[in-house]
Amino acid sequence: MTAALGVTYLNLIDWAKRQDPDGGIAEVIEVIAESNPMLQDANVMEGNLATGHRSTQRTTQPAGTWRKLNEGVTSAKSTTEQVDDTCGMLAKYSAIDCALARLNGNEAAFRASEDNAFVMGLGEDAVDAILYGNAKLNPEQPHGLTPRYNLTTGGTGTNIIDCGASGDDVTSVWLVTWGPKQVTLIYPKGMKAGLTSKDLGEVPWEDSSYNNYQAYVSYFEWYLGLAVMDWRYAVRIANIDISDLTTDASTGTDLMDKMVTAYFKRPTLSLGNMAKTFWYCNKTVVEYLTKQASNKANVYLNISTPAGEPIVSFYGAPIHVCDAIISTEDVVS
Repeated sequence: MTAALGVTYLNLIDWAKRQDPDGGIAEVIEVIAESNPMLQDANVMEGNLATGHRSTQRTTQPAGTWRKLNEGVTSAKSTTEQVDDTCGMLAKYSAIDCALARLNGNEAAFRASEDNAFVMGLGEDAVDAILYGNAKLNPEQPHGLTPRYNLTTGGTGTNIIDCGASGDDVTSVWLVTWGPKQVTLIYPKGMKAGLTSKDLGEVPWEDSSYNNYQAYVSYFEWYLGLAVMDWRYAVRIANIDISDLTTDASTGTDLMDKMVTAYFKRPTLSLGNMAKTFWYCNKTVVEYLTKQASNKANVYLNISTPAGEPIVSFYGAPIHVCDAIISTEDVVS
């Protein structure tokens, strides 16, 4: 499974390996992907707009007519709609006092250590935006999954499975199929994918009192958006009450039961292709899921070690722990 993931679609690491060496982009992306599995899993593609991507989505398709001899049939057409998804620009400066960097006698290593913290932080910001960013409330951010799947009515409401919780400690499990025609990360036309880093060298830098000192400065920038080309390829199991979960599913949410329902929400013709489909949940949920699986007859949850590391999967789709999924979500109604 692991070896096949990068074969059928491009992710950020694939993109980095195709670029000319420029002082750290590939390394930066590797660090982010290792700590944020959603970024490693996701398809990524260049948008067709300077601000993001415009997709044309079919909304209805015509039905045929059974006709009799010597009788005609009516004409029909399909309908489509265009959806614009915009990208946000995530950026940050890292400034280290030159005198501080020189104290340990290895300026480069000291700077790399500090810059890695920025890389990790921006990676977490990116995943937060993919999950919870709301461009309607914060137009500088990309529009994430949660605000797209936040009502049990309407089109995307079909792909929301309500677990019935109504308290203040609820969370979700996501089933996402990544691909250029399913769900994908995007970056603006003519820009670069992923987090880019630029070493600005030693420059004068202002302190909080607007006085200058010499600092080593790095600049990080990331143009990031999310496009849901086909809403059927993302399923949200919502309103899971964390405090009501039990190890035998006797009370609270029966996680495996809901995940089976989510699995069959996907388009039937693609049910067999799980190579780019993943489950996402936080550590608390995956802990209870594993315990529930051990307490009942189970043929769906399995653990394999294709590359020496255990991969837990359900119905063939790997389960990835995503710490960005919070346990204090708004109740979906």
